[in-house]
Amino acid sequence: MMAEAMARRARELTEQGEPFATATVVRTQRPTSVEAGDTALVLGDGTIEGFAGGACAEHSVRAYALQAIESGEALLLRIIPFGDDAEIGPEGREAAREEGAVTVENPCLSGGAIEVFLEPVVPAPRVLVVGDTPIAGAVLRLAAELGLEAVAVAGDELDPQPGDLALVVAAHGRDELHALRGALEAGLPYVGLVASRQRGDGVLGELRGDGVPSELLERIDVPAGLNIGARTPAEIALSILAEVIAARRRRPAAAKTAVDPICGMNVAAVSGTPSLRHGGETVYFCCEACKSQFALAHQHAGAD
Repeated sequence: MMAEAMARRARELTEQGEPFATATVVRTQRPTSVEAGDTALVLGDGTIEGFAGGACAEHSVRAYALQAIESGEALLLRIIPFGDDAEIGPEGREAAREEGAVTVENPCLSGGAIEVFLEPVVPAPRVLVVGDTPIAGAVLRLAAELGLEAVAVAGDELDPQPGDLALVVAAHGRDELHALRGALEAGLPYVGLVASRQRGDGVLGELRGDGVPSELLERIDVPAGLNIGARTPAEIALSILAEVIAARRRRPAAAKTAVDPICGMNVAAVSGTPSLRHGGETVYFCCEACKSQFALAHQHAGAD
């Protein structure tokens, strides 16, 4: 069971809308420094609060917890000692992967093995809706059924936040330009305008005249939604949300990993991971020892 202090922290992060993953040790094989039931929270920036393994196992927990946060899917992580006959593949020391589980060989592990259940807690992505129309109302109602948080906003007060997924403008010509431009400049994955093709062309022309680049204007979905012959507000909202979901699934992964060039370990490419610059790129390591070994080997080969 999660300790009360950790549970309070998890509730706090949830209330703040911060993505994180719980890492719960469910099984251990001696010798290990961790016990079944130990729990940690892995935040979206890679910070680990709590204990779910020693310094080396921690890197695997961090890397795969960030992947779980990105995918939104729980994962069972098995960390086993490194075998001499293991092959180093493109994913580093990842030994096996199956649905819902991955096994990694950890060259730093002291001889035991652990299994950690990683469960992401990710806030529903926001869909900003501009307009007081039946279509806007239908989008607001249906979004919750699809795991989305639809928020009604005034077009002239649009303030996209990091992680926002989409803007849907269904305002019959009111407050459209500011909202569309703001969403494009913020890089929202989906920007849709409910309008006829003729009126949509007029809106695009106005934005072009205001200096919005053509490559950004091409991202506006107008008329918004899939062409399914929708007629009613609910049908049109459904067609729009289908496009929003497609944009959500296309969103590029934010969780980056790297392979330690010394031991071959898969580590999270985040600020808390030991690293140095070499050949114009950042190289990441599982520990300071690997970093020092790499630096020593390349001190005459351009490490900076």
